[in-house]
Amino acid sequence: MRPLRLVLLPGMDGTGDLFEPLAQAMQATERHGTIDVVRYSGTEAMGYDELERLVRAQLPADQPFVLLGESFSGPLAISIAASPPPGLRGLILCCSFARSPKPGLALLRGGLLDMAMKFMHSDLMRGPMRHMLLGRFSTPRLAGLLQGSLQKVTAAVMTRRMKEVQRVNVVDKLCLVRVPAMYLQAMQDRIVPAQAARTIQRALSGLRIVRLEGPHGLLQAAPVATAQAIQNFCRELGNPGPATP
Repeated sequence: MRPLRLVLLPGMDGTGDLFEPLAQAMQATERHGTIDVVRYSGTEAMGYDELERLVRAQLPADQPFVLLGESFSGPLAISIAASPPPGLRGLILCCSFARSPKPGLALLRGGLLDMAMKFMHSDLMRGPMRHMLLGRFSTPRLAGLLQGSLQKVTAAVMTRRMKEVQRVNVVDKLCLVRVPAMYLQAMQDRIVPAQAARTIQRALSGLRIVRLEGPHGLLQAAPVATAQAIQNFCRELGNPGPATP
């Protein structure tokens, strides 16, 4: 049996660059397959519906795969799993949500949202962004990865994505998900509250919640632990766990 691929859908930045620590951690293990990173445009402001079409066009057509939606991309992954392509074998959500998390991301509204996105690349916002996403787990390398990824995305794109998050609700689609599902929850998440995972679990009773030490940027700050959880999940699906390209 051919190994499962792992398709990664990125967080709010959309660049896919922040998956580097996870990819390296998985490369260091014995079990490996292929990782596909879907990347969103940093200059074209697209909503969830448009992004879902983009993602579906890039999914493996002739090989079984597991879909992982990080943070912002969780609702996309849920929508795809609710009306799955033939090869989908499993769903992983990381620090994500099925409807707008509160308080968390919902705190940024109106003029505050526009201001935050406008100054996203400035020194003024660098510290607060690092604090929210990485907290005490921040390192110079992770801070550099974060800043580098954000610099590739325009303020208009980030504003559109934040507005999409604030109104999204795919809870009704969860009952249509038939593949095994796992939720990676960061125990020190400052953005998405623990309630978000419980909301998903109520509608998707088979959801496995794996709680790990780390911030909202869990895949970045705890790559070894998250890689192990992902590989264990994939192994239980009956295939070797995935790793790097």
